[in-house]
Amino acid sequence: MNTITIVIALAAIVAASIIVIVVSQMREKARIERARKITALEDSYKRCNRLLSEIPGQYLTPDLKLLLLKRMEDICNDLAGLKSGLPVEQWREAAVQRKTLVRENRDEVRPVKIDSAEKSNYVKELLQNLFKMIEAMHKSGRIDGATAKKNLKYVLFLVHKTHADLHVFQAREHIRQNQTRKAIHAYHLASTEMGKSRDNPLAMKAVKSFRIRIKELEAMSLEGNDTKPADSESQLDKQWDNFLHDEEWKKKADYD
Repeated sequence: MNTITIVIALAAIVAASIIVIVVSQMREKARIERARKITALEDSYKRCNRLLSEIPGQYLTPDLKLLLLKRMEDICNDLAGLKSGLPVEQWREAAVQRKTLVRENRDEVRPVKIDSAEKSNYVKELLQNLFKMIEAMHKSGRIDGATAKKNLKYVLFLVHKTHADLHVFQAREHIRQNQTRKAIHAYHLASTEMGKSRDNPLAMKAVKSFRIRIKELEAMSLEGNDTKPADSESQLDKQWDNFLHDEEWKKKADYD
């Protein structure tokens, strides 16, 4: 075997070795990237499921539920293409069944009383995560601009409402303890929070109710009567607890 043949043979061996190494590295890189995508999608699915199960029922409108379920279905479709080994079909079937319940108005999520700063902040965190998810869905082209704008505005309104919920709870507690001035201050704070959503008719309705309530409490305070507020509280309580489900105002609402 002459020198040229030996050199060519060695070059071929080196080239083959390089090709094997490159292909091996590419496969390893693809495997790592696939694993990363699967992990990211699994985390996204769990995050959506958490929002769907932990955001208080009084805040979750059918539109928000359907957005979350759409995202969960999209994640399942992406995972199915990656052959992840996760129970994707089970997840997808659960999302489809839940969508049917939502569309038939048979899906009930338990309401949660916002009676502490910790709860208020936790719900705010959940709503902020929902806001980011809707933004991401819009940027990726999964929802159109009008749908994104409508729901993003509504989620911001809910962030303000969770603070107002806490102030209303505190106001009620002050009233029960005959601390009228503190109750008035708490209602002022609730009114300020809802005033941040001036383009939302539900928020403006709440502000009007709070102002009326404040005037009632101020009049009672001037009269030195601290026993009547608790008796007259129930009507405002009922309006506040149910105003997200006030169909007449929902029909008038235009978030676009």
